[in-house]
Amino acid sequence: MKMKLLKLVPDQTNIRFLRWRVPFYAASLLLMAISLTLVFTKGLNMGVDFVGGQMIQVTFTQSQTAPVGRLRSEVEALGYGDPVIQLVRQNGQENAVSIRMKLPEGSEKDPGLSDAMGKKITAAITANHKDARVDGIASVSGKVSKELGWIAFQALGFASLAVAAYIWFRFEWQFGIGALFSLVHDVTLTLGMFALTQMEFDLNIVAALLTLIGYSLNDTIVVYDRIRENLKKFRRMPIPELLDLSVNETLHRTIATSMSMLITLLALLFLGPNVIFGFTAAITLGIFVGTYSSIYMAAPILIWLKVTSSSFVPTETAMDRQERLAREMN
Repeated sequence: MKMKLLKLVPDQTNIRFLRWRVPFYAASLLLMAISLTLVFTKGLNMGVDFVGGQMIQVTFTQSQTAPVGRLRSEVEALGYGDPVIQLVRQNGQENAVSIRMKLPEGSEKDPGLSDAMGKKITAAITANHKDARVDGIASVSGKVSKELGWIAFQALGFASLAVAAYIWFRFEWQFGIGALFSLVHDVTLTLGMFALTQMEFDLNIVAALLTLIGYSLNDTIVVYDRIRENLKKFRRMPIPELLDLSVNETLHRTIATSMSMLITLLALLFLGPNVIFGFTAAITLGIFVGTYSSIYMAAPILIWLKVTSSSFVPTETAMDRQERLAREMN
């Protein structure tokens, strides 16, 4: 007796995705505008990797909530300036904090000043709080952090342009523009989430964004490849119907891939260590927006970019025409 395979999407599925392309595009453009506004007004909560300084992570093992107010007063009293203290949720409790400090003057030339500041702060915390456990101290100079930030955003930009160039070469220029717009959409919404929630934005998040670009590209290429096949196969089918057909034919693969990744990501999101929470959150959101954009961003834009059934038909040259006429005469 053979067992039937589980099908997430029936074979004859025919969802008219493109029917709602205009309102979905309008909603996506609005969300992109909101995300960019949040980034430029609230800004990103840059980690030590990008802004320079020292970050000290402390967990209060016997407390349910870290004493943020008391900590701020104690650190300020040491004379190193105003600390930036954020609660960090661990295992459902807010008993851990991240303390960020600007590097003391002269630390660029004398790294010992930074080490001394870190030791003095941690000594004061452990002396005043018996249940305090120092989980780590990270220090990055301002010059290095600026270089890291610039290189990180260069990597994002070059990766997106390389993706567009690859798809342009493999398909047509319209497909390259569609893929690039889809990637900009995905990255912009993810940045908007970090601006809204003020989760720390560090090199781990840049790695998550590059991972998101790879996933979104993979899903978009699958859809585009089926569109190209159907453009050759169904020459007289209206473009909106052909795009719907192509998306429906790849829907099973899209859902299966997204669901398998989300199962792992959600487990990491709720049960994984706090150190990768931002990374996991970025990729989790990216799976949703990447899947959405491959259907409602990458596909519909081909209509407005004038992709037709003749886009993949080779242009007949004068010599080709003469050879064809000669064969017909014979």
